[in-house]
Order: sequence, then C-alpha cells, then structure tokens
Amino acid sequence: MSILNINVYGIVQGVGFRPFVARCAEKYNIKGSVANRGSFVEIFAQGQEAMLDAFIDEIKNRPPNRAVVLNVTVEKVSRGEFTDFVITQSEKEKGDIFVSPDIAVCEECKKELYDINNKRYLHPFINCTQCGPRLTIMDNMPYDRERTTMGVFPMCPDCEREYTDPSTRRFDAQPVCCNKCGPEVYIIGTRLKGEQAIKTARKEIAAGKIIAIKGIGGFHLCCDAKNSMAVERLRTLKARPTKPFAVMMKDIRVAERECIVKEGQREYLDGWQKPIMLLEKRENSTLSPSIAPDNISVGVMLPYTPLHLLLFDYPDDIRISDCLVMTSGNVKGAPICRDDEDAIRELSGFCDVFLSHNRKILIRSDDSVTDWLYDKPYMIRRSRGFAPLPFALHKANKRNALAIGGELKNTFCLSKKGLFYPSSYVGDMEDIRTVKALDESVKRMCDLLEVKPDVIVCDKHPGYNTSSFAEELSKKLGLPLIRLQHHYAHVLSVIAENACFTPVIGISFDGTGYGDDATIWGGEIFVCDYTSYKRTAHIDSFKQCGGDISAKEGWRIAAAVINSSSLNASEVCRELGICTEEERTIIERMSSLGINSVSSTSCGRLFDAASAVLGFKRASSFEGEAATNLMYHALMYEKRSCEYDKIPLSCENGILSTNSLLTALAIRKLNKEPVDRLAYDFHANLADILTKTCIGIREKENIDTVALSGGCFQNSLLVRLCRERLENNNFKVLLNSLLPVNDGGICLGQAVYGALKEE
Repeated sequence: MSILNINVYGIVQGVGFRPFVARCAEKYNIKGSVANRGSFVEIFAQGQEAMLDAFIDEIKNRPPNRAVVLNVTVEKVSRGEFTDFVITQSEKEKGDIFVSPDIAVCEECKKELYDINNKRYLHPFINCTQCGPRLTIMDNMPYDRERTTMGVFPMCPDCEREYTDPSTRRFDAQPVCCNKCGPEVYIIGTRLKGEQAIKTARKEIAAGKIIAIKGIGGFHLCCDAKNSMAVERLRTLKARPTKPFAVMMKDIRVAERECIVKEGQREYLDGWQKPIMLLEKRENSTLSPSIAPDNISVGVMLPYTPLHLLLFDYPDDIRISDCLVMTSGNVKGAPICRDDEDAIRELSGFCDVFLSHNRKILIRSDDSVTDWLYDKPYMIRRSRGFAPLPFALHKANKRNALAIGGELKNTFCLSKKGLFYPSSYVGDMEDIRTVKALDESVKRMCDLLEVKPDVIVCDKHPGYNTSSFAEELSKKLGLPLIRLQHHYAHVLSVIAENACFTPVIGISFDGTGYGDDATIWGGEIFVCDYTSYKRTAHIDSFKQCGGDISAKEGWRIAAAVINSSSLNASEVCRELGICTEEERTIIERMSSLGINSVSSTSCGRLFDAASAVLGFKRASSFEGEAATNLMYHALMYEKRSCEYDKIPLSCENGILSTNSLLTALAIRKLNKEPVDRLAYDFHANLADILTKTCIGIREKENIDTVALSGGCFQNSLLVRLCRERLENNNFKVLLNSLLPVNDGGICLGQAVYGALKEE
C-alpha cells in the first residue's frame, strides 16, 4: 500500500476536475484527498500500485472534456493512512495559474433545460461542471463559489445536495443554481421578471424591435436577422452603414442551411467555445442582404448560454426567427457594456427593451471571432472561450512582463515563468472609457493570476493612449518601460505562438505603425529573433496625406502614387473616378509642400489604394472595408481561374516596387480589363515580389524560415498565395492560428520581448 502526492497543472480549475478525480478514486478503490491549490490541483492517493498506476493514467490521458492537463508530478510520501476519499478545502499556493475561460452550455444541460420534469426546466442559468461562466465571474483563485459572483446566491437544499454529492454532474460546480436560488432575468425599468421577461423579449424581437441582452461577458444588441427593416434601423441607430453584423443561428442545421460549413468547421462551430466563425453565405440564404452588404461571408455563432436558447425556443405562441443579429452592445469606440447602468447610459438610443439579469460580470469578455484556414481556426478576435488560456514559452522566463498591447483591437498580456496570458478583447483605445476598462482589467488579471510584473512593454508610438497609460503605470509601480516597434512585435507574436527559437525573415504587412525613422511603417521585412531585428526591406514609400482621415480614404493614397508616377495623373484620376481634379491637386500640393503629409510604407494603405483604383471602394466606413472588398473580388475570379499576368516588379536596395504594381493596375483598368482579374493580379504579384525578396535575403543571411504577420494577413487569399510560393521555394512558413494576426495579437510579441530582453 503506497501513498502518492500527485500535483496536476493546467486548465483544472472550473472544469469539474476535482469531482472527476473523486469518481476515479472510487473506480480504482483509492483513498485520499483532492484540493485546489490555486495554481494546481493537489491529490493524495493511497492504494495498491496497479490501481494507482491506472488512476494516474486516467487523470493524465482521460480528463474531463474541458480540462487541459499540461503536467503531472508524482512523489511518494510518508504520512498517516486515509480512511476514505474527500474533496478538501481549497487553499492558495504560489505557482503557475491556469484560469478556465467561459464555457458554452453543454448538451446535458440543454436536455435538462427543456425537460418539463426537471427542476431546472427553462432555467436561464443552468450549468454544471462541464459548462457555464468561469473567467467573467471569478474574483480570486482558487476557483470556489465564495470567490465568484455566485457567492451572493445561497444554494437551496436541493442544489447544495447536488453540489456536495460526488455522483451528480454538479458535484463541486461553483455556479450551480436553479430557479429557486439562482440569478434572475428581468426587463429593466419594469416589474417583468423570469418567464414574463423572456416572453416580452421574444415578442419584441418577433415584432421587429431591437433589444439589448445581458450575457456572460456583456450586453448584445439583438434583432431579427431576416427582417431588413429591423437590421437597417439598427445600422442607422449605431451609425454603422456597412460593417457586417454577427448572426446567432438557432442550431447547426440552420447554419448549414444558410451557409457553407466546411469539413472541420462544424465541430468547431458547435464545440464548447462557440466563437463567431466567418462562413460563406449560400446563394439562397434567407438572411437580410443588410446583414453583410457587398460581402460573401457572414459571421455566425450558435447559442452558448441557456438564455440564448430560451430566446429561440420557449413554450409560448410567439414565432421567432431562427437567425438573430447578435452584435456587441457598445457605443463605437467604447468597451462592451457589462451592467445595467452602462447599458442604460450608452445603449438607450439603440434599443427598445433591455433584457438583463442580476449575476455580476467582473471581467468583460466579447465574442471571439475566427476565420478558417488550412483546416484549422485562423483567429481574428481572441476573447470569450479562449482568454486567458496561456501560451507556453518556457525559455522566456527571465522576468515577468506586462505588455499593454496595441491602440486598436487592444488586448494586453501578462507573463509569468514562461507562461503568457493574453487577455480578453478590450477594444480601441481612442476612447477614454476603453482606457479605463483596460486599467481595471489589468489590475484584476494581475490579482487573479498573481502576477507582479518586473517590466512594462508598450508600443513605440508616442501619441497613443496605450503609451500614455504605460508611462503612468510604470511611474506608479516603479517599473522599467520598454517601447517596442509595432511591426517587430507583430513578427514576435508569430514566432512565439509557434515556439520558434531560430532567426526568421519576418514579414509584417499591416496598417500603420510608428517607424524607427519617425515615418509610418507597415510593409516591413525584418531579419530578427526574440531580442533584435534588422529592417532589411520594405514596400515602396508614398505620401500619406490628410492625417487620420488618410487611413480611411484610399483614394488619397491612390492619387498620391499616381501623381508621383509618369502617368497623366489628371486624366487617370478622372477616368477611373478616383477623385476630382480639385482633390487630386490638393493631394499634389500637400505632398510637395509637406502639409499634413508623411512618408509611408503601409501595406494596408496600398490595399486601400488598389481598391480605389479598381473602383470598389474610394473610402472605408470601417477598418479594412476597402481591402476586404478587394479580396472578395479576387476570390470571385479565383473560382473561375488562377491565371494572372506577371507584372515586372523588383526589389532594389531593399525597396519593393509596389507603387509600380498600383500604376500597372490603373493602366489595365483604363484598358477595360476585368476588375476581378485585376484584383487577383494585385494579390498574386504582391506574393511574387515578397517571395523574390525573401529568396534574396536567404542568400545573404542563410535563413529559411519566414513568419507572416500584420493585419494584411487577415486576407486569406494573400496568406495562401504567399505561403504557396514560399514553400515551393523551400521556405518554412510560420502563421498565427489561435492568436490574431492583427493588432489583437501584438501583446504576446511585446510580452515575450519584455520577458527575454535584458536592458
């Protein structure tokens, strides 16, 4: 008879791990104990050696569905014998912290939700050890009820019995509750609660109204996705003319009816994380055309809370759409609303009814958004269901870093002993409300993960709100501050996610970032590793005129490039409808006199300019609109053919002749060539010159690994064309997958640099 001390590390908090261990102990006749220690689960196991071996094997290799076991240590100990197996009181211990993300409602709870004989029939907060809120309700670790926002809801005798009975699915499930003892839904400003509140919300949606709904991580704005009048009204109220709305569909069958669901996507779409996934719309889709104008894709998610399920399906006589707009409940630029006060103040002008509840949200968590590339997710926004799962890079453990992230699509990252924890999506830092949300989230995550940073890292741009926030925080905490170049941080995020420790050729094709020479960068090629970089090449520079507005109006870039070419700029701009003669002249004067203009190598702006030249979008009403439209036209051509005309581009003295690519498009458009083909040619020729440049760098530097990063590589066509050409030339290509390739991912690159760089 032996007694073992077994410590289990990983996602083992809030996923029913201790009840699972208790059941395994009963199965193998093991006596002892199990407890959360904050940073790990500690088990004392007493039994026969063969049974102990089987017990450990099951823990390692067959844990609960939502658990992730990263490491298990086993040590023989001498101590008094046990008489039974118990779950003991949790205690705090120092060490690595693994916090579970929020988990979508499981199939077992779905069945109980609609079982009229079940005590949780139609309970909007049904959950068990396999599902429910986690991160968003946690106040502290270890994960026990009293350290969550469920602590204010005393369990009724029936729930407490299940909570303490190892034979139930709710044994030690911290958010356990029922209709008698749990949170309650209500319509703000009325006395309508519970059943009446849900029926009212359904009735309003069916009548074409807009409602705000409080979920796990914040409020959504919701309306019938098939009702064009409702969708257009929401667009008008939110001043959001064309940016696509996410759609929540009743179930996977509806998603497959409305969209093309590729092999592999189905399981992921309907899995425990349930992100918004970009799917290609079917030609016979019943969705309102206003959901995603001029867009071949739509963002689709399935219900992930019991309340969502009840909105779609409730025992009343109200007929409701099986497709609902479910977009983030926030004012443009502000963080998602998480309580009634926020919602009333900021969303009253957008909706007719508020469906809320009294379970407090401690940490905001927007929906995650993902594309699908190479048979796996290609993350666009990493938040609910993923954050704060860490990335492991154990060689980067010299010091703990707090990385503040980017100005747009902000997430921050905390590192501790080689584990890197990117936060949930925070938002765009142009709004002071989002800066306050960042401040609050940083403090809460530092407490939750028990991290005391040794260094703070932020973007190099001196004018960013994130830079000011980092400066103030570094002074307050007395910590060193590192300002890191934006596009280098992009490349670091890719090599860190891939745990690559060799030098790479880093390609950062992005929007705009502050360059080392105080110009705008964004089409950069580096030779780099985790602690140093060298800018070896970049796209051709152009004048970016008009300040911030130039990031939205691609015609300005197109006019500047054509003005500087050998073409008759006046005639070309007029014939192609790029701009008026007056506008062209203004751009010419601004460029020549240096008035509100700056030299730029932004690849994102080059895409915008190409969209303007080809007549797709002169300007964007939301970030990436023009470039996305350009990609969709190219994809439509690709369905018919992959032939393209090679444009003689060069890379001399480290400068890629991309301005020539733009002027070549203009000439061919004047010659009435099909614009879809020209859009494809733009992508293909850009991939050609990038590959040619990498071959030249390899000959000098002897590096055969290429890392692709930056917002331009959200463009799946560009990624495929670049990867195909690079791999055909014997390069190893690194891509992001579970970390956004856009600015939502640079916090990881910043944090890794801060953890490794000794200054």
